[in-house]
Amino acid sequence: MQTLQVVGVPEHFNYPWQQALEKGLFTASGIDLQWTDVPEGTGKMCQMLREGLADVAIILTEGIVRDILAGNPSRIIQEYVASPLLWGIHVGAASRFKQLSDLNGAKVAISRMGSGSHLMACVHAEQQGWDAQNLSFEMVHTIDGAVDALTNGTADYFMWEHFMTKPLVDQGIFRHLGDCPTPWPCFVVAVRQEVLQKHPELIAQTLNIINEQTRKFKSQPHLDLILAQKYHQKPEDIREWLSLTEWSQKNISPQVLNQVQNQLWALGLIDKKGTFADIVASV
Repeated sequence: MQTLQVVGVPEHFNYPWQQALEKGLFTASGIDLQWTDVPEGTGKMCQMLREGLADVAIILTEGIVRDILAGNPSRIIQEYVASPLLWGIHVGAASRFKQLSDLNGAKVAISRMGSGSHLMACVHAEQQGWDAQNLSFEMVHTIDGAVDALTNGTADYFMWEHFMTKPLVDQGIFRHLGDCPTPWPCFVVAVRQEVLQKHPELIAQTLNIINEQTRKFKSQPHLDLILAQKYHQKPEDIREWLSLTEWSQKNISPQVLNQVQNQLWALGLIDKKGTFADIVASV
């Protein structure tokens, strides 16, 4: 039995992994897959890959591309979710900000530098015609930290996945001002190169199992009710999310990789671009 340390955010995107674990699919293939939820998100997972605390990460595309270019010894081996991530833009319930245009010059709550909440705040600012280079940030680590920051005024707005944040809107803790979808497939599977080189068959078998799980994921009966209960969502919100979400079983394309790098470069978030082989590997 070979052990594999896999990390991902505790969100509905990763429920296929939980189901595969519950069914014993990895164990049946001789894989001791140890899953760790990382509520801090992509920046923390990049750190865990760098430090050898994770072998595999289900991670935001823009975040891992940026970190690989900055020296993370990992490679993208597959797209995981082919559809965009819908980033909701939120302010505190008592905030003076009423519409998106009010946020120009406001302070952004982010989980950490290099996280999706950081990078997509820059993408959103550019889309709005603001000066993305002059954004100011407050590091809050988790969504709970963002609640504190937006409530006590140490930050002004926070970008996080629309549907996972919606319960806070429904409870009157946040107000939702708009959305910013990623311009590319949102999640990829990244693996430390050392693990990929030493255990390619282990990684290939893990991908085969999760790909089979995601391929048939949306055909399950009562999936909306299962996910609504697990993630404290309304079934109608889950149904909308499922209608917008497509999992992938293929590798990232050169065109998508170039799009991500060009956007990061234009925003000054990377100081060099890499080749396809610098960032992506085949299994």
